[in-house]
Amino acid sequence: MEIRSAPIIWSFGYILLFLALAVGVFVYRVKRHGSRSPVAFKLLRGPGESLRRRMVAFDEGFFLSMLMASAVPPLPLLPLLLLMKKVGVTTWAQLWCWIAVGFLVFGVTLYFTLRWVFKQMTRYRNDRLGYLGEREVAEHLRPLLAKGYHVYHDVPAQGTKKPFNLDHVAVGPAGVTVIEVKTVRKGKARAGYKDYVVSFDGAQLVWPWAENRHGLDQALSEAEWLQRFLFERLGLDTQVKAVLALPGWWVETVARGPV
Repeated sequence: MEIRSAPIIWSFGYILLFLALAVGVFVYRVKRHGSRSPVAFKLLRGPGESLRRRMVAFDEGFFLSMLMASAVPPLPLLPLLLLMKKVGVTTWAQLWCWIAVGFLVFGVTLYFTLRWVFKQMTRYRNDRLGYLGEREVAEHLRPLLAKGYHVYHDVPAQGTKKPFNLDHVAVGPAGVTVIEVKTVRKGKARAGYKDYVVSFDGAQLVWPWAENRHGLDQALSEAEWLQRFLFERLGLDTQVKAVLALPGWWVETVARGPV
């Protein structure tokens, strides 16, 4: 072992020993006292719980993810340098060719790495907007509690292919209602359209920039799923109504539809 590398190895060993000692002593003290939780907590989920957990996971791993992402683009250059050293460079033309290949490899790797980073940041931005939207709708549902309703948030469900969640479910005198929340950002409006108004013509949503069924089919499928679930588990044959909530938008209903 070289003398210059000894301090680094000793420092790393000390850190591992300190962590092992701290965790070991803590676990021993907890077991010696025999302390435990007074109850197995099974709490109802709050509004936007799934999005909140994903945001927390992003926040906790953000620094490490960005650190690893920043190290990815230069990595392919290492074997390239080793190969250049093995092959050898005898002329300026060869040197410039190697430099051009290095820039190309670095640029391609940097492009795909940045795409991944932007995708993660975009998802976090959308998760935050969706979380705030679900919280907003949940606050508007609170008065229902005084009218004999039970309101459940972020209800976990299992689909045929993958799990999903119901943003809000209201159960009360008027029956069972599934409320799907879509928090859509405002943007540039077409000529003759107001940038804060969305209208429903009974079949689709007419936004200031386009027409689509964003959220409508999802709300219907979730209501159908919950209706089957209640019948299979409770034998309760009741129609589950579907509601689509668009927080922050002025909604004009031109014609009624199933949602």
